[in-house]
Amino acid sequence: MLRHLLASCESVFDRIVVVLGSNMDAVRDEARPHTCVVQNDRLGTAHAALQAIEHFGDGQVAVLYADNPLIRPATLRRLLDTRGPTDLSLMAFRPADPANYGRVITGTDRLVVRIVEYADASPDERRVHLCNGGVLCAGAEQMKRWLRGVKNNNAAGEYYLTDLVTLARADGRDVRAVEAPADELAGVNSRNELARAEAVLQGWMREEAMTAGVTMTDPASVFLSHDTRLGTDVTIEPNVFFGPGVTVDSNVTIKAFCHIEGTHIGSGSVVGPFARFRPGTTLANDVHVGNFVEIKASHLAQGVKAGHLTYLGDASIGAATNIGAGTITCNYDGIGKHRTHIGANVFVGSDVALVAPVSVGDGAILGAGSVITQDVPSDALALGRGHQVLKPGRAPHMRAAAQRLKDSKRTEAAKEAN
Repeated sequence: MLRHLLASCESVFDRIVVVLGSNMDAVRDEARPHTCVVQNDRLGTAHAALQAIEHFGDGQVAVLYADNPLIRPATLRRLLDTRGPTDLSLMAFRPADPANYGRVITGTDRLVVRIVEYADASPDERRVHLCNGGVLCAGAEQMKRWLRGVKNNNAAGEYYLTDLVTLARADGRDVRAVEAPADELAGVNSRNELARAEAVLQGWMREEAMTAGVTMTDPASVFLSHDTRLGTDVTIEPNVFFGPGVTVDSNVTIKAFCHIEGTHIGSGSVVGPFARFRPGTTLANDVHVGNFVEIKASHLAQGVKAGHLTYLGDASIGAATNIGAGTITCNYDGIGKHRTHIGANVFVGSDVALVAPVSVGDGAILGAGSVITQDVPSDALALGRGHQVLKPGRAPHMRAAAQRLKDSKRTEAAKEAN
C-alpha cells in the first residue's frame, strides 16, 4: 500500500518524508530512498506529522495516510492548485454509504466550517454526505504553526490533525474541500477493505491496458500486478493471473487459465491454455507454449514449440526446436539445480527426460520415451530406453489368470462374511 501511495506522490511532490512507528524496518525498506522519521510515542495524527517538521522546507506541505493507497496524482495536483497562498485545503468524498465517516460541514460560501466525527455529529450533520478524506495541505509556515498549536484535550488524549481546520479558521484563513472520487479515498483497515481496494485497482489497471490496445475477453477475471507491462494488440482470454515482473510484447495471445510471473514474452507468441511461467522465464518471438506446460528460469528462443504436458526448468532451448508432450528437464538432484542446454532445430520426442546437467546439439533427434543422461552431439539420434519384448498369444493367458485371482478373492470374502 505504501508503494502505491509513494508512486503517486513521486510525480507531484519534490520531497517525501515517511513517518514510521518504531521497529518497522520492513516498511522503512519499502520507503527507500525517501527520508524516514520515527514516531516513538503514538500520540495521534498531528503528533505524527510533527515528527517530520524539520523537513518541511518552504513550499506547500501535504499530509497523507498510508492506509489510503489509491489517491491518484491528478487528485493530488488539484489539492495543491485549490489552495490559496495562506489557506488550508483538505480532501473530501461522497461514499455510497457514509457510515461512520467524519462529516465535512461547509457554509453557504462552500468553505469548510469544521470536521465533525460521526459520534459527535447531530442528526442533521449525519445527513451530510460529504465525508473527510483525511488529507490536508497548507503552506509550510502555516502548517508548522498550526501543528504546534494542536492540543490533546480530548477523550483519547491525542493530537488530531483535523484540529487544523479550527486553527486555520481562527487565523481567518479559508479552508477548502477538494472532492475526490470515493474509490481513491477508501481507507484500508481490514482484510475486507484491502480486498475492495485491490478490486478498485484491478479495474483501473484493466481499463488502462484496454485503452492502450489490449484485448481482454473477460476483463473481470484477469488479475494484473502493479508492474505488469502489456504491449499493443495483446489478447488475454479469461482467468489469467499476472504476478510481479511480467512484460508482454505486442501481438501475443494468452489463452485461458494461465499463471505468469517474473516472465518476458516475445512478440507473436501464443501461450496456454493452462500454462504456468515461473520467475526467470523468457520467451523470444513467435514461441508457442501449450496446455499444462510449466517453465521456470528458462529461455526459449524464436519459434520454439512446447505444446503439451511439459516441464522446462533451468534450461535454454534453441530456435525452432520442438519439445514433445511429456518432456521434462530433471534439473534438481536433491541437493542443487543444474541446467539443460538444447540447441536449435532439435526434435524432442514425447515423454523424454533430460537429466541435467546435459547438452543437446543443434539438429539432434531424441527418441520418444528416452532418458537422456549424456550429452548428445549435433545431428545425432539419441535413444535411451529399454528394448520392447513381444510374446505372441500371451495376453489371453494373463487375462484368465487375473480373472481367477479376482474370483478367488471374492470367494474368500464371501466365506468371511458368512
